[in-house]
Amino acid sequence: MAWTRDQMAARAARELEDGFYVNLGIGIPTLVSNFIPEGMSVQLQSENGMLGMGPFPYEGEEDPDLINAGKQTITALPTTSYFSSADSFGMIRGGHIDLSILGAMQVAENGDLANWMIPGKMVKGMGGAMDLVAGVKRVVVVMEHVARNKDGTESPKLLKACDLPLTGTHVVDLVITDLGVFTIDKKGEGGMRLIELADGVTEAEIRARTEAAYTVALD
Repeated sequence: MAWTRDQMAARAARELEDGFYVNLGIGIPTLVSNFIPEGMSVQLQSENGMLGMGPFPYEGEEDPDLINAGKQTITALPTTSYFSSADSFGMIRGGHIDLSILGAMQVAENGDLANWMIPGKMVKGMGGAMDLVAGVKRVVVVMEHVARNKDGTESPKLLKACDLPLTGTHVVDLVITDLGVFTIDKKGEGGMRLIELADGVTEAEIRARTEAAYTVALD
């Protein structure tokens, strides 16, 4: 067994705190908005110039002018504000975003992150990931534990060192996968630490599917 995408997003939502300004990346991180605890005030910020995003709209109620950075339709709130992307990146680069929850292709045991391209595959651009990991106060990665190859094999995504182009070095604080949760001491010598197992998953299973070195500190 392992966590579903919704369960991973719900676990990531536990990292939110009242009053936080938060940026959600493309993919699983966008689901985090569905699990913000009732009564908690969290302002979601988007690189394309929106602060205060509401939940995804119901079918038939979409407004094509209201989209997030991943071009998904969203809803506005009474407190929503709009501004240029230049102002948006000013917020990010100025250190005004408390938490960024991103997807990843690879994470290294020292906190290095690769999440914007695979060599040989066309990409439209790096988006705001490089600014986000450099400017926000804390970075949480939510991703599948392994990559599934076309030939049916698996490749680990938690590595000793990333071999894809880096988004940032020593930037990841927490990794949530479908198998468990890891903290990373990105500035010290503590390395990567397994702190939580997904439902029905054993530490031995994680060990077999992880290249990165880590210690275990389970509750």
